[in-house]
Amino acid sequence: MAAVLNRSTVYLSGLQKRFELPAIETTHHPEAYLAFVRTVIHLRTFGVSEESLRELWFLEKKLLTLLHIDTTGSKTWFLDACGKATHPERRLLLSNYDLGIRLGSAQELQAGLDFSDKLPELFEGKEMGEDALRVFDQCLKARKDILKEVAVELPQVRESVKWAGHLPKG
Repeated sequence: MAAVLNRSTVYLSGLQKRFELPAIETTHHPEAYLAFVRTVIHLRTFGVSEESLRELWFLEKKLLTLLHIDTTGSKTWFLDACGKATHPERRLLLSNYDLGIRLGSAQELQAGLDFSDKLPELFEGKEMGEDALRVFDQCLKARKDILKEVAVELPQVRESVKWAGHLPKG
């Protein structure tokens, strides 16, 4: 993974721990796993703080849990949509999960859906203080802040790439 992502194993190991990613026991990491880590690296390149990214990551995972998206039982179920390119306007920023709606307002989300085969909980999530619409709204706000940071930094990154093209090779 270090060679593919051009980052040290120490750096990548730290990311895995801080983002609570499952350890992959093989030398070949699933493409979705690599796509997630690559997204984090790209956003860090744009100066987005790791704290902001971790906050959004945990919000997205909480939202996906509240929506009962985990239907596969995979230990990387929250990463499985990473790297997909269709309908970016409907996808969460880090998990890249397609919610099926244009990301704009939390009011558009259908919160009562349950895609899992698990037994129902004794109390609804809302009764226990977890409201998918509230979490989705928090996701949208964090996403908006991150995208604003990227937009501000984008011209500088483009200029840096041009400048680096003039450096001596070798």
